[in-house]
Amino acid sequence: MTTTRTPIDGAALLSEVEAFHRRFNVFPREAAYAAVVLWDAHAHLIDCFETTPRIAFLSPEPGSGKSRALEIIELLTPRPVATVSASANALYRLVGSGEGLPTVLFDEIDTVFGPKATADEQLRGFLNAGWRHIGGALRCVGEGSNQNAAVFDSFCAVALAGLGHLPDTILTRSVIVRMRRRARNEKVEPYRQRLHMREGHALRDRLAEWADTVRDQVAEAWPEMPEGISDRPADVWEPLLAVADAAGGEWPDRARAACVELVAASQGDDKGSIGIRLLTDLRDHVMVGLDRLPTVAIIDRLNALDDAPWADMGGRPLDSRSLSKMLREYMTADNTPVAARNIRTSGGVLKGFYSADLADAWTRYCPPPAPR
Repeated sequence: MTTTRTPIDGAALLSEVEAFHRRFNVFPREAAYAAVVLWDAHAHLIDCFETTPRIAFLSPEPGSGKSRALEIIELLTPRPVATVSASANALYRLVGSGEGLPTVLFDEIDTVFGPKATADEQLRGFLNAGWRHIGGALRCVGEGSNQNAAVFDSFCAVALAGLGHLPDTILTRSVIVRMRRRARNEKVEPYRQRLHMREGHALRDRLAEWADTVRDQVAEAWPEMPEGISDRPADVWEPLLAVADAAGGEWPDRARAACVELVAASQGDDKGSIGIRLLTDLRDHVMVGLDRLPTVAIIDRLNALDDAPWADMGGRPLDSRSLSKMLREYMTADNTPVAARNIRTSGGVLKGFYSADLADAWTRYCPPPAPR
């Protein structure tokens, strides 16, 4: 006698996963709950995707719930490997072990990429290359003179948590959740792994079972992107939208709303790139309504901005030389580096910058200006 298995309601299952997160995690945006749940589910379907977004829990201060977010994800994802210190070579071998792709949970990532750390470029290479299901690291393996070239794959799901910020190359491959300390009125259930692991693993196993029923659908999916989402954010969010479409119910709409909100938040949070921060401050605070401004005036206005880094750039304020060096990395509409030009003033001719020379860079790199 053949037993008919009851179909799994994907939408209801994702809602159960969300409820489990809400018991222990307080995220600063409702959109973050949808993103994290879809990320958990995508880890069970990772072989269906060309890319796997990193999910990054970042905060300015300790005690903001980042590590707890990783602990809950650890219960819900396949073959989790939690670490606060790992070499790139060890991770390459982990991915290529043949035991199934791991879900790497990397806490305290600021100890690797923070301002007081010496950046591990090999680890950054692993994180950058491993978000796309092609390529890998080319290494020589063997003993003595008997060496052969081999490619080590790095494609796997990675969740990160740390203080401050990450390198731009990692941020642009990530769904970013900016964490903050809980307010007094924000309550969570005390988490104890020995008590809650079985419940989390039961949800994990049901996610895996559901994933097997939608694997073909997800592998062939080409999810429609929300309006205004450009190429790189589209690559990041495509797997999560495909999972949401497979689950159905409210999840397709929630996923797209979360995509728009979190992408806009990450673009508005300029700190991933000091160059984009400079361009944005010039556009929004320094040269508003002006077609040109002498360099000395630009420096004075930048250094006077509150909550900006310009007054302390490595122990001293931004100066004209540093300003020119940063701006010449960008191009004008005529494809020439942005450079200071002569500006005729009542006090004579001074070097300065023209808004027209910066307009192309403002359009290409800066987030849309806030409504006035």
